[in-house]
Amino acid sequence: QVQLVESGGGLVQAGGSLRLSCAKAGHTFSYPTMGWFRQAPGKEREFVSSTNWRGGLTDYADSVKGRFTLSRDNVKNIIYLQMNSLKPGDTAVYYCAADRGPSYSGSALRGDVWGQGTQVTVSS
Repeated sequence: QVQLVESGGGLVQAGGSLRLSCAKAGHTFSYPTMGWFRQAPGKEREFVSSTNWRGGLTDYADSVKGRFTLSRDNVKNIIYLQMNSLKPGDTAVYYCAADRGPSYSGSALRGDVWGQGTQVTVSS
């Protein structure tokens, strides 16, 4: 099994930036896809971004393209979500997720394993 531990998040004004981190521990090679979902109050959980560990594949939801950047540190088994130009509509609980292999899930990220979630609040 793999464990996901998130950090980051918090309160920021509109236009500001935050960075989320998600560390993967355990049977890391069995989970080639990692990414992020978010869930705003009263809304369904939605895909934000995903990446694969072995190559340069990264996917983003249209709502965050050009503002969010997902990167990874293959040595530390950590992914980072750099969030710039934040909007009040980005307010949500952000969840790190990982999918079992062998293939990259892309925007079809399922979330076979989940982190505990971290709150991001953007004030207007």
